[in-house]
Amino acid sequence: MAAVRAAKQALRKEIKKRVSALSDEEKLRQSQIVSQKLFKHPRYRSSHRIAVFLSMHDEVRTEAILQHMFSNDKVCFIPRYQSNSNHMDMLRLNSVEDMKSLPVTSWNILQPAENDTQREEALTTGGLDLILMPGLGFDKNGSRLGRGKGFYDLYLQRCMSHPKGKPYTIALAFKEQLCEQVPVDESDILIDEVLYEDV
Repeated sequence: MAAVRAAKQALRKEIKKRVSALSDEEKLRQSQIVSQKLFKHPRYRSSHRIAVFLSMHDEVRTEAILQHMFSNDKVCFIPRYQSNSNHMDMLRLNSVEDMKSLPVTSWNILQPAENDTQREEALTTGGLDLILMPGLGFDKNGSRLGRGKGFYDLYLQRCMSHPKGKPYTIALAFKEQLCEQVPVDESDILIDEVLYEDV
């Protein structure tokens, strides 16, 4: 276990360095390519209830994806991370305006406030068809390197006990986030697919 943890830490450092070397223009260019791939993807097109992350500076930009979802009548859910634990909920977002009104967390991301109890949580209602996954690193076998808190792995475990079952998972990545092999342990859940600019 300790060896896997150390290997993950080293890889996180290396990927962060690779991504921080990208210019904002390059991040945006790759994000647009990944978004276009997603919009054509049969799983995205057939999914109605979709969870998407609100991107941080070192992640594929998701603003265009959110706009596309709203204009195509998809039901959009976004994460609310609990800062003092590794618990995460996926809460309904109603519009781009709704997103802009969200408070900013200490991680500098927008998310619904802890005391916001009005929003629908995906698993208390109809579950999810698709989760668009963030992460620091990915390999082509579906292994994902997160930020070390386990939010998404735990959430996927909860999805598995929902009547609808585990949603399809697609990671959105810069090509610099692709690795030969991501070290994993038994608590890591594989993702179905990684979208990136493959030229």
